[in-house]
Amino acid sequence: MSNKVIAIVVDGMRYDKGCEALGFIQHLVETNQAALYKVKSELPSLSRPLYEVLLTGTPASMNGITSNQTVRLSTEKSLFHLTKENGLKNATASYYWVSELYNRAPFHFIEDREQEDESKPIQYGKFYWDDDYPDSHVLMDAEALRRKYDPDFLYIHPMGVDVKGENYGSESKEYREQILKMGSLLAQLLPIWMKAGYHILITSDHGMSEYGNHGGITNGERDVPLFIISSRIETGFHEEVVPQLAFAPLVCELLGIEQTEKMISYRLPGLKETVAL
Repeated sequence: MSNKVIAIVVDGMRYDKGCEALGFIQHLVETNQAALYKVKSELPSLSRPLYEVLLTGTPASMNGITSNQTVRLSTEKSLFHLTKENGLKNATASYYWVSELYNRAPFHFIEDREQEDESKPIQYGKFYWDDDYPDSHVLMDAEALRRKYDPDFLYIHPMGVDVKGENYGSESKEYREQILKMGSLLAQLLPIWMKAGYHILITSDHGMSEYGNHGGITNGERDVPLFIISSRIETGFHEEVVPQLAFAPLVCELLGIEQTEKMISYRLPGLKETVAL
C-alpha cells in the first residue's frame, strides 16, 4: 500500500443511516477488509465550520469559522497546505465553500469552477455550487482528477445526502434512498481504488435530525460514521467514539507527513505502527 489517501466526506450522513444503507462498505467491514468507527462531530454541527474542522484539525473557537455565513479564507494550515509544503500533490472535487476556505473568497463562479494552480493550497480542483449537483458527477469529477493528476491526497465532497435530509428529514425514504445511491456509486469505485493501494476514508461532516436540520447537539446531528480501508488500520468494528478533530492528524499519519502543532494528539484505536524498511 502506498501513502496516498482518498477521503470522501458524504455531507449530512448520520451514523445510523449510513451504517444501515452502505451495504457494500459494510460487507468490507464484515469480511475484515475495512474498519468502522463512530465519530462525534464538533460544534456547531454545520457544514462550513466542519469542513474547516476536518481539513485543519482545529475547533471553531480557534479557527473562527463559526457559521455557514463566515465567508473568508481560513487562517489555519489545512491538509491542502500541508501536502503542498511536503512536496505532495492534492486535488478535490467539492462544494465551492471548500475553495472559499483555502484558495479564494468569495468564489468566482466562472474563474473558479475548475482550478489548476500548483502554487495554491488546493492545486487541482473541480467545484460545484448547485446543492443538487449529482453525487455521481462529483465522484466522476474526482476520478477524472485522480487519473489525470495522480494526487497523493484526493478529497471528495458530495452534497446529495445533505440535500435530501434537509428537504425530507432523516427518517424519510428519500434520505435513505440517497445514501443507498451513494453506496452503489462507491461500490463501483472502491475496488479500483483498493487495487491501486490507496488508504480510503469515508465519513461525513455532520448528521441530520428527523426534522431535516442540523447545527445542534443531538446525537442524530452529531454522530457520523468513519469507514477506513487501509493496511494501517485493524479491520472490523471499533467501539471507542472518535473525536472529529482526530480526522486531520489521521490523514497526516497515513500520508507520512507531520501534523501541525494545533492538531490534537490522539492515536486512533486500531492504528498500526509503521514498519521500518
